Amino acid sequence: MSELEQLIIECEQVKKEADCIISKEEMQLAVTSLAKQITQALADRFPIVIGIMNGGLIPMGMLSTELDFPLQMDYLHATRYRNKISGGQLQWLVSPTISMQGRTVLLVDDIHDEGVTLAAIKDYCQKEGAEQVYSAVLVNKVHERKNNTHADFVALDIPDRYVFGYGMDYKGMLRHVAGVYAVKGL
Repeated sequence: MSELEQLIIECEQVKKEADCIISKEEMQLAVTSLAKQITQALADRFPIVIGIMNGGLIPMGMLSTELDFPLQMDYLHATRYRNKISGGQLQWLVSPTISMQGRTVLLVDDIHDEGVTLAAIKDYCQKEGAEQVYSAVLVNKVHERKNNTHADFVALDIPDRYVFGYGMDYKGMLRHVAGVYAVKGL
């Protein structure tokens, strides 16, 4: 059996045993509320909305269709996990193409966990000349290991468990799952 086949079987088992902590319906309501908060704060600033790949792909899609004001969209790809279940050193893969000079930037990601990636990306945007940098996440993991960072806009808080779905992955898979699920034992 190949590594991929083994991973598929493992992921199927993980999904089967996982606890649903946020349903599809709960997330949809939370994203609508999140969009309203962002609209109230940023509608008059013509922001650049930047999805942080890969986890930010689904949140960016969900959120952007509910932001009914002028904006530009871009993305960046920076990762610490590289299809593993623990983070390492931040690796930059793709930088945004739109100039941030003098602009308001909204970073969109799936989860705010320890804040290492978010802090590095905010710093990058400021060095690129962004006037203001905000962040929006679908979920904020509640624990004491934060890196002195916070997300400016949060759809929902979750307990300190390893989760997948809505952009969050388990070993590079299960990002597409509608719902937030906690892995048993992690």
